[in-house]
Amino acid sequence: MEHLLTLLIFFPFLAAMLAIVIRSNLKAYAIIVSVIELSLAILLWMSFDSKADGFQFVSSFPLVESFGIHYLVGVDGISLFLIVLSAFISLIGFIYLNEKNEVKKLIISLLFLESIMIGVFCALDMIVFYIFWELSLIPMLYIIGAWGSGSRIYAAVKFFLYTFLGSLIMLIGILYLAYYYYQMSGGIWTFSLLQWYSIDSIPRDLQLWLFVAFFCGLAVKVPMFPFHTWLPYAHGQAPTIGSVILAAVLLKMGTYGFVRFSLPLFPDASIVFLIPVAILSLIMVIYGAMVAFAQEDMKQVIAYSSISHMGVIMIGIFSLNTEGIAGSIFFMLSHGIISGALFMLVGVIYDRRHTKLISDFGGLTKVMPNYAVIFGVMMMASAGLPLTMGFVGEFLSLLGFFAISPIISGIAGISIIVGAIYMLYLYKRVFYGELKNEENFKLKDLDKREITALLPLVAIVLWLGIYPKPLLEPISKGVENMLNIAHLRIVDEKNLEFLNVVSKQDMPNIQEEVVNVGSF
Repeated sequence: MEHLLTLLIFFPFLAAMLAIVIRSNLKAYAIIVSVIELSLAILLWMSFDSKADGFQFVSSFPLVESFGIHYLVGVDGISLFLIVLSAFISLIGFIYLNEKNEVKKLIISLLFLESIMIGVFCALDMIVFYIFWELSLIPMLYIIGAWGSGSRIYAAVKFFLYTFLGSLIMLIGILYLAYYYYQMSGGIWTFSLLQWYSIDSIPRDLQLWLFVAFFCGLAVKVPMFPFHTWLPYAHGQAPTIGSVILAAVLLKMGTYGFVRFSLPLFPDASIVFLIPVAILSLIMVIYGAMVAFAQEDMKQVIAYSSISHMGVIMIGIFSLNTEGIAGSIFFMLSHGIISGALFMLVGVIYDRRHTKLISDFGGLTKVMPNYAVIFGVMMMASAGLPLTMGFVGEFLSLLGFFAISPIISGIAGISIIVGAIYMLYLYKRVFYGELKNEENFKLKDLDKREITALLPLVAIVLWLGIYPKPLLEPISKGVENMLNIAHLRIVDEKNLEFLNVVSKQDMPNIQEEVVNVGSF
């Protein structure tokens, strides 16, 4: 168990290396590898003590000892389910995979990417984290550029440049924070996040600059307005499997970074920038919803919908209380499942018709009833229907921020209604009405491969919408530990008083409240 995280990180990497010499049945091989990886992730979950403080399954050995760089990994309630999500979505993606062009290279790229994604969520040394963070660009750049459509090269390059340049600024912040620790500790270098958490409170002005440096790298990955322009291109031109991985996992690396680094390391700066970040997030919610409503391409509707939902996640993160942050982390997971399923469903119809234009369809319930039912469930979950997974995180995120600004929470809540409108409008135009287009008369309903990939997603969306406690308890404990670190490291007494007041808004029983509201 001591090396379980290391096994989780590097098993897909080793499997990808072995896949280079395998000549046949690559898809079956990838599925077997992913089943083993998901089994290891579930073992991690089952072995995780949700009542314990701090990080678990910590493993460490020196890499560059003179500069305090170590291979240091660990997991808490914040990262646990993001690891499980990465393994689960990878398995579902391999089951769904229908690419026939150079499938071997695609599978190797996806296995490398799975290894890197899990490494990001496990790393507790900032240099190791940054290496995994930057490495994630390479497989996705290749996947979009090699297997995408239309302006795929432009989309791939734009994705790379935006995220890479933002990450370079974040690297400057990482290096300066290590230098600051070197000065404060009397000449000891370290990049250990656990050691950084123990630094005597960083001066407020320095926190502001470091927060901005980290913000540049993390906000582009989310992506926050106005750094979002790469996302519609990347989603629009990427192959289905690329869009699924990008929406389900890669975007969550940015929001995870805000929770893991910005809030506990720079608590004063987080409070100073709270309202500006919340306003940018609110713009994301409104802008994403309005632009999604105007789209004629099904995939672009889902892409801009992702921007809107990521705005709600950011609002929850900057609520600075257990309720809102735990809700935002749960929303990361639900958005990963739901958006991944929606991109997969768009891929289903694109494989049959080679078009994603809404105007090319209509009346599909008559020829694809199973497809219509699953799309309907995911559409409702995306709109935040109570008793679906999409409702829980959305509700808690906005309710958590209500303690800070009822106005911002109220506007965001009303804007989400627009999300329900455009999703229902999309569903009406695609699935109802007359079946006019002759090319749609002979469309085949979901086959066994597609049903096998989609049904687990439907089951999870309904199960965790009705009973989210298995996830909320460990997540809440991890968030409480993180907020305790922020409390200890805050400098300004007014900020400490503010944080104490906001934190007292936490409800004693989140699970009970969610179930009560959902049932109502």
